[in-house]
Amino acid sequence: MDSEIQQLAGDILNHPKFQQLRGFQHHGADNSVYDHSVAVAGAAYAIARRMRLSGDETASVLRAALLHDFFGYDWHDERFRRYLRRYSGIKRVMRMHAFVHGHIAAGRARQVFGLTERECEAIARHMFPLAAMPRTRIAWIVTLADKAVASREMAAAVGGYLFLAYQKATA
Repeated sequence: MDSEIQQLAGDILNHPKFQQLRGFQHHGADNSVYDHSVAVAGAAYAIARRMRLSGDETASVLRAALLHDFFGYDWHDERFRRYLRRYSGIKRVMRMHAFVHGHIAAGRARQVFGLTERECEAIARHMFPLAAMPRTRIAWIVTLADKAVASREMAAAVGGYLFLAYQKATA
């Protein structure tokens, strides 16, 4: 990773709780929350540099991007499914991972890393339009970077699945 990124966010990248994200699958079998978060941070950093943001604002973009999915649980596992089964209808929908993880990640990031209010807001709102609309440049950059990286990851995961299905069907 770029030395400036390491300098601005080494405390996050090297933290044991951030390293735990390597163990959570995210957008496909070959993609962890850690991999996704680092890719989003790289994309957000590139956008911030291209926009010539100040050093402080670039650091905030980078830190929020790294921690935008710092929710700390496996949303694919049975435990999360059991949690959702307690609800029905719109209450279940509103508690689904896509709707809640931004706020969970923001609270956890604030607690572990002491992020600023603007950084936490960027994390909490990165799932727009499933979350509130971003209000700051930092939040918009994190949102855009996340959408771009997640789209690429999901396309790769679906493409791999379709390839395997095709191979099975033609065997």
